Amino acid sequence: MSKSASEVSRNRFEYEEGGETAYLEFDLDGHGWITLWHTEVPPKLRGRGIAGMLAQTAFEYARDNHLKVDVVCPMAQGFLEKHPEFKGLVGK
Repeated sequence: MSKSASEVSRNRFEYEEGGETAYLEFDLDGHGWITLWHTEVPPKLRGRGIAGMLAQTAFEYARDNHLKVDVVCPMAQGFLEKHPEFKGLVGK
């Protein structure tokens, strides 16, 4: 089974497995911006690339919806450094 994150109404991208939920919190401002605030991965799910998958989902969501990204989350910033193809999405 492939990993994928789902968007939920709480402004989070989530990944659930074995009763544990990893998430990346974000806000949409209604003016073309998404802010990536915080990523949380429970200890039982760590070390498996789930945080990176959540960040990729967020950047792809921004790209697909023509949004500029404000990156506050250090994990999302780290993902961005490793994936320069998404750097053009970061707003000035």
